[in-house]
Amino acid sequence: MASSNTPSSLLSPPPPRIRDILPKLRIGRYIPGPNNSLTVSLVSCHAINTGVTTILPRRDWFNFGCYASYFRFNGSGEMTGSHWLDETGLLSSPIILTNSFSVGPCYTGIFEYAVREYRDKETGLVDWFLLPVLAETCDLFLNDIGTMAVTSDMVVRGIDLASSEPVKEGNTGGGTGMMCQGFKGGTGSASSVIDGVAFGAETTYTVAALVQANYGAKRDLHFGGVPVGRLIEQEEAAAAAAEEDVKKAKDGSIIVVIATDAPLHPTQLQRLAKRATVGLSRVGGWGSNSSGDIFIAFSTAEQIPRAPDFSWKATVEQKVSVVQDVTINALFEAAADATEEAIYNALVGARDMEGPRGVVVKALDHEKLKSIMEKYL
Repeated sequence: MASSNTPSSLLSPPPPRIRDILPKLRIGRYIPGPNNSLTVSLVSCHAINTGVTTILPRRDWFNFGCYASYFRFNGSGEMTGSHWLDETGLLSSPIILTNSFSVGPCYTGIFEYAVREYRDKETGLVDWFLLPVLAETCDLFLNDIGTMAVTSDMVVRGIDLASSEPVKEGNTGGGTGMMCQGFKGGTGSASSVIDGVAFGAETTYTVAALVQANYGAKRDLHFGGVPVGRLIEQEEAAAAAAEEDVKKAKDGSIIVVIATDAPLHPTQLQRLAKRATVGLSRVGGWGSNSSGDIFIAFSTAEQIPRAPDFSWKATVEQKVSVVQDVTINALFEAAADATEEAIYNALVGARDMEGPRGVVVKALDHEKLKSIMEKYL
């Protein structure tokens, strides 16, 4: 992972995560992965409270695709490339997350990178086709979205700098200017490790989730089933009028990206993507009319060649292994758990932010959260 943060922010310690703040909180029954995150490249433009998150399914995403699928829980949003996912179940693109007005430059940025790296070296011409995948949520309350500050260069740089470092969370990348359930939201990630068996040999599989959380109302916020948002609202009744502008903001959206190394085919991956809905509902999201809740899942287990030799003969060249459906439940459960925890991490990783209208959206108070949860854990 790499970031274009300012030098001062690079010196700041990373924000705490939900397991640091509430070590007794039970989130599923599986252990987290080594970084407890989905590895991404993050590039953010903090001056205007917006940015870009760049996720590479694999380093050579251009030549070798992944099986993938998506699920639309509520469709007030955009995910490009979804028709091709429906048609073939193949992902041959980075996944870009940004704000609603930056879909165009991010789409262009993927093409600019691909043209730079994969045009014919002798002629300089392009002889391939590409359908970029990117998704958006709307940060207009905290970002002067009309400046259209995101550029295609940010995407190119994000792909160039991608690495396997843990994900920066909160006010970073595409999540920089996002709000979540009445508090400052943003980018969050988590992962779960499950046991498996591959051709008789014991193994493990990881299911990771990354969220761009920009949805919901404070009154619906739950941590581990505890109605934290409602309890905080009761404590802060006197300050309710000051928060009226935040409550009037359009209910936003959430994008969830689920990645796994378990061998799943596209139909299974769509089923996996659907389980993000369970994690979302645990925290307090229910898919309002104006919310764009779109989830994509991909598997890195198989490398699908981009351009095998064309033939009119139906040709079989590759054997594909897949998890048996009757053994898939742990993956479903892990996807729900990772989504839930990723949203928690987006909330606790965020910091207060002032928007262009002069209104400050507060981050979730860690001490207040701990004080409430101590009564239940």
